Amino acid sequence: MTRIFTNTIIALTDDAMPRLVKISEISGKKDTFYKLDKTRMTRLPVRNRQMKAGVFTNSIMIIGMAILIGCTTNPKGNFVPDAVPPTPDYSDESSWAALPGRLDSADLLPSGDMVDRQMTADVDVFFLHPTTYIGKKGDKMWNADVDNEKLNVRTDKSSIKYQATIFNGVGRVYAPRYRQAHLEAFYTKKKKADAAKALAVAYEDVKAAFEYYMDHYNEGRPIVIACHSQGTLHAAKLMKEYFDGGELKDKLVAAYLIGMPVKGDFFTEIPACETPEQTGCYCTWRTVKDGYYPKKFYVPNANIIVTNPLTWTLDKGYAPAELNSGAVLKKFHKGPIDHFIDARADDGLLMVSRPKIPGVPVLPSRNYHVADMNFFYVNIRENAQLRVESYFRDRK
Repeated sequence: MTRIFTNTIIALTDDAMPRLVKISEISGKKDTFYKLDKTRMTRLPVRNRQMKAGVFTNSIMIIGMAILIGCTTNPKGNFVPDAVPPTPDYSDESSWAALPGRLDSADLLPSGDMVDRQMTADVDVFFLHPTTYIGKKGDKMWNADVDNEKLNVRTDKSSIKYQATIFNGVGRVYAPRYRQAHLEAFYTKKKKADAAKALAVAYEDVKAAFEYYMDHYNEGRPIVIACHSQGTLHAAKLMKEYFDGGELKDKLVAAYLIGMPVKGDFFTEIPACETPEQTGCYCTWRTVKDGYYPKKFYVPNANIIVTNPLTWTLDKGYAPAELNSGAVLKKFHKGPIDHFIDARADDGLLMVSRPKIPGVPVLPSRNYHVADMNFFYVNIRENAQLRVESYFRDRK
């Protein structure tokens, strides 16, 4: 199941072509270019950096770029239980990336027209961030330490800011920090057993965080589950354990299980959403350029559910960009870009036209995983509100 992550974080590459990537904003070094070929990154000599800077200054994503810096640092050796960082204490607020009762990155808004309603919302959002842990040279840990301040800043400035904020207009956002598995857990071929152990540690944290949240924060409110990538891997297991036929089933407004394939028969009693207002269901998609079937993780006819976030149906029909209410990209505070991109579903993938981004003549990637949510930022935000309204209307 982890094989599908092979190109999860790498936004500016595809299966065949190495690319040049400018990451000056992340590294703090002006005009620093790197050559990226699959999971390898090498700094280039000055003479090879003379590319048109505009190609990269507005590149699609933030989250992937933050992580790319460390792609060459993999865990050294096998998974060692004694080397696993301490278990998080979820009674300590520092073990949460977002809580509604304090100031954090989940409170940010990309537009003055949007409103943060966390303090008055009648719904909770349990959000699980994607992989942001890439370790450091010589690091032997397969799992992140939730007390790693640099990692926490990276998570907050990427996933919490650009993804979790989608939901602050509809619910109280709770986002736990967890001992996430290292990025290598989704790439390794020789250490799959170690990767599985690391992912199991991460899930135990997610489970503990959710139980603490239910006991101390929820107070009976309905729940939206939202997540991306590694977060979706854990959220799907969490839903299977607590919502799928369980006592919390009726508390589920909807789940946004983004960036991971979810098979149509994964859940027993939780259906895929088929209409924009349906509740107690889940939405899921993985975004690629139209016509691109990634060799690394595409499996034909695999019964993978695909929600079109422009229509909120499972139909395979084409949805034009006019239905796109707004994408939020790198320049967060510039606000949404209206009518940014189209979409259609095709055999387990969400196909979109090559994005046209100001200042970027040609976007070299065909795998838009890191922008799964950001291409459809406003559509998701509006749909979450619609489902919440429908949830309460149906229960009057």
